[in-house]
Amino acid sequence: MPELATPRPDWRALAERMQRRRDEVDDVLSLLLEHADMAVGPADELRQVSWAMACATLGDGHLWQDMGLPSREALSQLISHWFPALAARNTQHMRWKKFLYKQLCLREELSICRSPTCEACSEHSACFGPENTPIVVLAQPGEVQRV
Repeated sequence: MPELATPRPDWRALAERMQRRRDEVDDVLSLLLEHADMAVGPADELRQVSWAMACATLGDGHLWQDMGLPSREALSQLISHWFPALAARNTQHMRWKKFLYKQLCLREELSICRSPTCEACSEHSACFGPENTPIVVLAQPGEVQRV
């Protein structure tokens, strides 16, 4: 088995959001556990990875960044290892955070979460583009910080 990167979210930065949006964390956690392969590793490790990923979805960056991983590829390996059925569904290589939330919408049969055809959607580049583009964060009112 290849060496998998260990998720290291910034728990202090996520703490307040985790309290305010606990139902959202629980929904993502449930989705992940529904698609987990229990045979690939210890159950406690699976729960730790699932919890870290669910909490990290509340961050402002790309999911791999919010999880403290070195790259999107490291996150893809982690997801493919622990959640292979979920990884197999991402046939268009959608960014993982957006993909997880889209799966939640599909599970709840909420069509408002997706465009009728992704290729025609004005947000296509935000969902499917490369993840090496900077993320713009407002540092102070009127100030822009690139991450």
